[in-house]
Amino acid sequence: MWYVYIIYSKSLNRHYIGYTEDLEWRLERHNSAWGRYTCKGIPWELVYYEKFAAKTEAIKREREIKKKKSKKYIEKLIHAGGRPEPKSN
Repeated sequence: MWYVYIIYSKSLNRHYIGYTEDLEWRLERHNSAWGRYTCKGIPWELVYYEKFAAKTEAIKREREIKKKKSKKYIEKLIHAGGRPEPKSN
């Protein structure tokens, strides 16, 4: 399963869009200063995701969202659904 995800940084008041095969692992990487862009916005919170069967579908959707270049569009997606399920410990 592949995911397109949106994470949010309160400190930067910015969203980051990406794709991955493992949401939990990817969020941990973002919050451990792994990426050049996301290291500045720690902590990041997962606020939205969509599931895809194929990597190519996830990449296509990620590009589609990024092409919009619209904070309003991203916020509309987040409020419409796709919010993460609570973790079970």
